Parts: sequence; C-alpha cells; structure tokens
Amino acid sequence: MTELRVAHTADLDPATLATVRALLDEVFAETLSPSDWEHAFGGMHVLLYEDDELIGHAAVVQRRLLHGGRALRTGYVEGVAVRRERHGRGHGAALMDEVERIVRGAYALGGLGASDEALGFYVARGWQRWRGPTSALTPDGIRRTPDDDGGIHVLPVEVELDLDGELTCDWRDGDVW
Repeated sequence: MTELRVAHTADLDPATLATVRALLDEVFAETLSPSDWEHAFGGMHVLLYEDDELIGHAAVVQRRLLHGGRALRTGYVEGVAVRRERHGRGHGAALMDEVERIVRGAYALGGLGASDEALGFYVARGWQRWRGPTSALTPDGIRRTPDDDGGIHVLPVEVELDLDGELTCDWRDGDVW
C-alpha cells in the first residue's frame, strides 16, 4: 500500500531529510553536491511511502523566472526520484499529480530542468519544452546558459508564454537551472 505525504521543509525532521537525501543519492547514482541538495529546500516536499519505506520524492520551491519583461512566480520542481526497482508502477505520476496540484494552486507557472531520461515523461504530462535561449540573472548581470537550452520545461498556469523567447532564472549557487 502506498501513501503520499506533503510537507514543507520546515516540517521535516532531520531523520526524514536524511532519508530523502539517501534516496536521491541512490537514484541518481551519485552524491548530490551541497548546492544541489539545498535547491530542494524551502518549499513543499511530496513524499511517497510504501509500507513505511520512502520510495519517491519531489519538491516544489519558489523561484522567479524572467520572461517577456515580467518576473514570474514559479513553482520550480526539484529532486524528483523514484527507487529504480519501483519504476513503471505509476509512482512518478502520483508524485507529479501532487506537484502539479501545488504548482497550479500557488504559482503563475511551473518549471523544471529535465534529464534526457525523463523528457518523455514530462512532455506526456503537458510540460512544454522551452525552445528559446536560457540565461541566469547572476551577480554580474544576465549571462546566457547555453548548456541548458532545450532541457528546461514549463507548465503555464496563469500566463501566456513565447516558448521561443528568452527565459532567465534567478541566481543560486551550483547549477542555476
């Protein structure tokens, strides 16, 4: 039996956070950098349990994306992971159903950086690939992020977007997208 739990970072105890961290390290087959781990903090976590074992996680954190002369309140998706041996059972869809409910209820749009492996999954759910150039608002001004072009996806909620226009994210340490 699976159970979905939703909680803000502030409501997760250290043991739960350590379990989430271990899951992400396992699923991504590497130890996350401190900045990548930090990117999932400060928002809502969707936790999927099976018989009290954490088998899936996703987080939605607030960011500002600049597009068309506007700073858009964005629910940015981080740390989406399901244990590999549990793939193909609808667990990722269950996580994303709740993530998308949060995004639609609180943000002008959703955003995420997708791995090549997950592209089809997000597109099938209605996320749209950003076709235009990507940039970051750095401490030194706006800088292009060409390595991220084609890997960013958005879920429009309250705004119309020109998917071929420029999209700029707010600054953060580590991978800006």
